[in-house]
Amino acid sequence: MTPDPDLESFVRDSFKSVWSVEVLLLLKAAPQRGWTARDIDAELRASPTAVSAALGDLTRAGLVAAASAEAWRYAPAEPRLADLAERLAEAFRQSPVSLINLIAKPAQSAQWLADAFKFRGPK
Repeated sequence: MTPDPDLESFVRDSFKSVWSVEVLLLLKAAPQRGWTARDIDAELRASPTAVSAALGDLTRAGLVAAASAEAWRYAPAEPRLADLAERLAEAFRQSPVSLINLIAKPAQSAQWLADAFKFRGPK
């Protein structure tokens, strides 16, 4: 994955797990369809907990919206989010491991804070 600061920031801010990416890509592939959590679970062979968490994250990020009382669909809240979602899909196709590592890697500032509290023995 080539360095793309906007995409990296989008991934860090919007995705707490790879399941969220998988759910987004599934819904994005059929944007007119309303997907129930059960449909998503069956398609991705995920757990209901992972699907529920992913839908919550994606809704808060403005990437999916309720299609009905029990279904969601891909619906970016603004064109910028649609562009970032497309770039995310391409990055995931080209280099899924790089994207997974980005999601799993703690934010630089959080790592700096954690390092500040490491016990250091006498010099």
